[in-house]
Amino acid sequence: MNHLVIAPILFPLFAATLLLLVRRAIPLRVRRRLNLVALIVQILLVSLLVQRVAGGEILVYALGNWPAPYGIVMVADRLSVWMLLITSLLAFFAMLYAVRGTDAGSRHFHPLFQLQMFGLSGAFLTGDLFNLFVFFEILLLASYGLLLHRGGASRVRAGLHFVALNLAGSTLFLFAVGTLYAILGTLNMADLAVKAAATPPENLGVVRAAGLLLFTVFALKAALIPLYLWLPAAYSSTSAPVAALFAIMTKVGAYSILRVYTLIFGAEAGPVADLIGPWLLPLALATMAVGTLGVLAAHELRRQVAYLVVVSVGFLLTAFGLGTEASIGAGLYYLAHSTFAAAAFFLLADIIAMGRGTLADRLDPGPIIANANLVGALFFVTAILVAGLPPLSGFLGKYMVLNAAVDLPSMPWVFGVILTAGLFGVIALARSGSLLFYRAEGVIERTGAAGRSAVGPNWGRLLPVIGLLLLCVTLVVWAGPLSDYTRAIAEQLLKPNVYIRAVLGDPLNA
Repeated sequence: MNHLVIAPILFPLFAATLLLLVRRAIPLRVRRRLNLVALIVQILLVSLLVQRVAGGEILVYALGNWPAPYGIVMVADRLSVWMLLITSLLAFFAMLYAVRGTDAGSRHFHPLFQLQMFGLSGAFLTGDLFNLFVFFEILLLASYGLLLHRGGASRVRAGLHFVALNLAGSTLFLFAVGTLYAILGTLNMADLAVKAAATPPENLGVVRAAGLLLFTVFALKAALIPLYLWLPAAYSSTSAPVAALFAIMTKVGAYSILRVYTLIFGAEAGPVADLIGPWLLPLALATMAVGTLGVLAAHELRRQVAYLVVVSVGFLLTAFGLGTEASIGAGLYYLAHSTFAAAAFFLLADIIAMGRGTLADRLDPGPIIANANLVGALFFVTAILVAGLPPLSGFLGKYMVLNAAVDLPSMPWVFGVILTAGLFGVIALARSGSLLFYRAEGVIERTGAAGRSAVGPNWGRLLPVIGLLLLCVTLVVWAGPLSDYTRAIAEQLLKPNVYIRAVLGDPLNA
């Protein structure tokens, strides 16, 4: 067995345990350095995994050396390591921003951050449906603590809704998992794919119902309409680096939809094939439309960015819902772009809010903030990225998805919603930029403001934003190789027998 597969899961767990044990014994500056070093090591481990699976190899790690489907397995393929790479890069820049002061006020911020990484890594690597539930719970428990970091009425209120809805989702997840185990006798995903395809007619309705219940859970995690209402309040209320890290949280739901409904309920799944085909694309387009209305209606920049995340979820799942190799590959390219761009926007919104004193991030004209030219330029670049205007990665991602939809029957709806949402997004962001920068006048009061004093941006806070934007530039510079890689991911996903043979050997001759 290749122990490199389990390393991205065990290392964050070890780092979280260490940070928890020393939280009282060493000063905050040392804990900050330990966390950043741990995240750099995580990036290196994931980079090694990327190299190992780039050629199409699927690495399987059997815990306790128990063979599948009897034991728990971790599986590293192109999709899982792509998600790990995006997550580890995002986490590093989010932590680089947090160490500028956001992490102060609680000894548990750094252990919780690493526990979040532990849960995310496990969710992407697990080959077992029940352990997907376990890792969901780990990352959600960590996210509860991170969401409420440093308190406040708005965070507590948003956190309550976040907890209640996700607990309901967890309950439904258990119902679905229990039903599948009762009927099919396994929870290993590869074995589920084999047994679901051979479901007898008398059990077909129950298996399909469990599959649709799973889709409901994943749709809640992904913030798909009508289950998106928790996201704008939660993401706009929490601290900036946590919101930036949460940019990957909806992608966990999208990843789960892609993994489960290409492997277990995919085109080769016999009587349970294409289970969510009639539902995913219409819901994704509706999510994009409703999210766009939220972007237009928002009165605070952070809430506007949160609705932009909803729009990106709709676009991503539209790409997955088209169901072709080209569209899934384009969606996976866009997934990286939207994660980095949304995270950069959350961090930049926090910098703008700190620079405007009592006005914070309200979309009202106000005084000129410190270093307005630099911050305004970063806002302009980020807005272009998020709106999908040329020549940056957002435009390339949208172009690839639209190109993949050209010959499909759903083409008019896909083109209409995507282009209209893009137009309204440009209008909304242009209005926000005008209110925050173009219509600003005078000099902001630095002291004595009622309730909140302005703090000018510094390079310590600007560098993580610039780093995330440079990752988006990298997606443009290396668009050819990266789009080829995401297309290869899609090709591998649409051949579930390759995954099944890697995990189970040849189940037909077993």
